[in-house]
Amino acid sequence: MNEMTDEEADYWDEFFTKNPPTVNPAKGGGYFTRQRELLDVLDTAAADYIITRAEAAHKSPAQIIGELVREKAAAEA
Repeated sequence: MNEMTDEEADYWDEFFTKNPPTVNPAKGGGYFTRQRELLDVLDTAAADYIITRAEAAHKSPAQIIGELVREKAAAEA
């Protein structure tokens, strides 16, 4: 992939300066908002544990929670 020229960079700088992106709170957010909301319902110790495991494994908190649930279900089966 080619890098932008100075002219292209200047164009996009001016464009986004004059037309900043807008945020619509009615849309409810995206992926990162959902991840944060998922962790907000947990107590601090649980959230810290999940975040620490997720960072160490380079996974999302949702993936770690899924793994924990599958492990628990397999142990009970």
